[in-house]
Amino acid sequence: MIPFSILDLSPIVHGGDAAQALRNTIDLAQHAERWGYHRYWVAEHHNIPSVASAATAVVIAAVAGNTSTMRVGAGGIMLPNHAPLVIAEQFGTLESLFACRIDLALGRAPGSDQVTARALRRQPGNADTFPQDVLELITYFQAPAGQRVRAIPGAGLNVPIWILGSSLYGAQLAAELGLPYGFASHFAPALMMDAIAVYRERFRASQFLAQPYVMLGVNVVAGETNEKAEQLFTSHQQAFVNLRRGTPGPLPPPDDHFLQTLSEHEKWELDQTLAVSAVGSLESVQAALEALVARTHADELILVAQIYDHQARLRSYELAATLFKTLHGNVVRA
Repeated sequence: MIPFSILDLSPIVHGGDAAQALRNTIDLAQHAERWGYHRYWVAEHHNIPSVASAATAVVIAAVAGNTSTMRVGAGGIMLPNHAPLVIAEQFGTLESLFACRIDLALGRAPGSDQVTARALRRQPGNADTFPQDVLELITYFQAPAGQRVRAIPGAGLNVPIWILGSSLYGAQLAAELGLPYGFASHFAPALMMDAIAVYRERFRASQFLAQPYVMLGVNVVAGETNEKAEQLFTSHQQAFVNLRRGTPGPLPPPDDHFLQTLSEHEKWELDQTLAVSAVGSLESVQAALEALVARTHADELILVAQIYDHQARLRSYELAATLFKTLHGNVVRA
């Protein structure tokens, strides 16, 4: 049985606010645990009106504090925005509070635009030192003898570290370090197959992982009918187009006529960017996910559902959960 997990951006919807978005995140996490999802990740993004998970470690603490068995973590922390010591302390604190349940996935993008990156005190060359920063972070958890600066909490704790990516760079780094790898196929699928191949071919067994482990992001919107699910998906499609146009805002309600308003280029770009999606009735979603797993031999899928109505979002994840036992892969839990 291939594990299903959830990636939540704590969506702020049109007419709502961050407080409601975060309450919805906790509610969804509690349902997800009951439905059997393997892990629940939230992502670091800044200055995006539709995302409430900017203070990612704080949101993780709220989710972990309101659940009891499911793994909870960051998908991910954009490490060049932070000092590795600070992240080690934050996730050391989380692991101390919620033992054996915390994940830390790392990316090197800013999670924002360049103006916001500067506001985060991020320097232009920060991404260039990403591999060294990852190693420094790992060292804080390993706490070798004689280490002068220690992460307290953090030193000596086992916080699983992942590498995230949407290009070959992250695949190469994850392979070299022997770490599990998450690919952002839910919004950048172009290099998915190449990145998976590079990661698996170059993987070096490590103290962290004996064999390669690939998680893929996939947009999943399940409804009672294909038409209903496609309507719900228009919120995500609108949000993407608005972001590309430079007019981001809260997650909009569904719009049956939205696609008709787009230029041919915008339609093409939308299709390309959101190509790794499973949208429709339960049968349609099952067929799409089975095809994805057969094509990629993914070890785990992490589902993204940017749905305007919270109850419809819950229902989509509930329907998807019924497919756990129908998808099979060569899975070694990471």
